Amino acid sequence: MILHRVIEHVREQNWTAIGIDFVIVVVGVFVGIQVSNWNAQRETGQKAAIFTERLKADLREEAWGYQYLIEYSRDVLAHAETAVDALSGKTAASNEALLVSAYRATQYKQRTRRRSTYDELISTGSIGLIEDQRLRDTTMRLYNVPTIENTAREGAASRFREAFRMSVANDVQRALNKYCGDRSIDIGDYQGIADNLDYACKLDLPQQQIDEAANALRANASMVPLLRLRIADLGTRVHDLTVNNRDIVQGLQAVSEGTP
Repeated sequence: MILHRVIEHVREQNWTAIGIDFVIVVVGVFVGIQVSNWNAQRETGQKAAIFTERLKADLREEAWGYQYLIEYSRDVLAHAETAVDALSGKTAASNEALLVSAYRATQYKQRTRRRSTYDELISTGSIGLIEDQRLRDTTMRLYNVPTIENTAREGAASRFREAFRMSVANDVQRALNKYCGDRSIDIGDYQGIADNLDYACKLDLPQQQIDEAANALRANASMVPLLRLRIADLGTRVHDLTVNNRDIVQGLQAVSEGTP
């Protein structure tokens, strides 16, 4: 319709009308572009808000899991030190106490990470939608620093773990797992983290079986060196989790507490 009017005005040489038509066209195009931009910005803002909330929900669970790993690793480290002191003769310990600490020194924690939102943001190139720089930096550090994976990998591949399982009878190992193993804990239960592995327990086994298993550990000359290696590795990982990754800890704490 505008084009038809312009043609008519040109034929009539009505330059004023032509100017008015031109202004109408320019304004219309400008308004159309602005409306389109506003719609795009609104859609982008909505997507950013949704991804931000999803990411915060993921990180709140990750924060709990991170703290759980720290406390669990400290418990394993403490039992490894108790076991090596008992085996090396530095301190006295009953055969049952030795077995429990040595068993707990073999333990490690590996849990499924909650990272679907981060992976989606990275795979689609949308990480820039997260405007909160601290949240973005914490997320990228958390999922790219390999400390959590290294802690689980070293625990699973621990030579002390292998030596213990080769030395102790399987029925004793099953009893240790049943009576002195990990307690069940719900995701998000911070109170349950405390002493999840470090609690009083008693094996429901004949004393003879306990003595035989403990004596097998004491007779194996490789146990003390392998425990020392386990202690060194665990000490490194706990330091990584708490000191070298302090920015991750603080960032996760901020997300958990809802602070900027």
